[in-house]
Amino acid sequence: MSGLGSAVPAAVLAAAVLHAVWNGLAHRIPDKLVGFALINLTYTACALVLVAVNPLPAAASWPYLLASVAVQVTSTVLLLRAYQLGDFGQMYPIARGSAPLLVALLSVTVLGQHLGAGELVGVAVISCGLIGLAFAQGIPGRAQLPALGAAAGTGVMIALYTVLDGSGVRHAGTVGGYVAWLFLLQGPTLALIVRARRGRSLFTGVGRVLPVGIAGGVLSLTAYGLVVWAQSRGNLATIAALRETSIVIAALIATVVFRERLGRLRLAAAVTVLGGIAVLELARP
Repeated sequence: MSGLGSAVPAAVLAAAVLHAVWNGLAHRIPDKLVGFALINLTYTACALVLVAVNPLPAAASWPYLLASVAVQVTSTVLLLRAYQLGDFGQMYPIARGSAPLLVALLSVTVLGQHLGAGELVGVAVISCGLIGLAFAQGIPGRAQLPALGAAAGTGVMIALYTVLDGSGVRHAGTVGGYVAWLFLLQGPTLALIVRARRGRSLFTGVGRVLPVGIAGGVLSLTAYGLVVWAQSRGNLATIAALRETSIVIAALIATVVFRERLGRLRLAAAVTVLGGIAVLELARP
């Protein structure tokens, strides 16, 4: 962590904790459709303020921004489905851990980039960890496949919007403006989807989960802001590796809060994914 100072790693670790916590809050809401809609509406309210105080992104960034909005909405829908069908302690690390693996594979197969020995080791370690998570409770039956598919699909979407935003923000001329419009356009979309599906019953009984939904949205935005701040001041590979400590934090939340049976195999698999991500990120030039 040389050169990062104490504030940057502290900010990234705080972001990892907040990210795991807001996902835990989202999973805990009984009606997850309403919960995710509230979290996304909180994005909208915060984004309105950000749009007012940041410049408009350059025209060249808008194709990336709009594509990222579509991908992030899809990611949210898949994550919602994964949490509806599976255990938090299994779904979260599969969704988060598969993204760096997929980015590495896309960089070779699509962008033609070369992976060094350290990066190949990282890919192999992540793959082993994800296999361990998928098979932690034995060979998945047909009933488990939709949950595992939704979690893996979330990882694919995370990898895609990571690439889109990494390109788009370089064309935007403003990090704050890009992020503001990203959240402003993304925020109400899921609520509109749920509204179309549920009709007026969307907000039935919403008062019981309103504080949790708002808290989840604020925590998510705060976590994102801390990471962006850290990335402007520190080594990106090291920050990315630190950020994925959220996988282990989520495993602890699953055990302590949700009383899910963690087990030695699932814990070892989650730590293996984290270790592979650290190797992958730190091996990049």
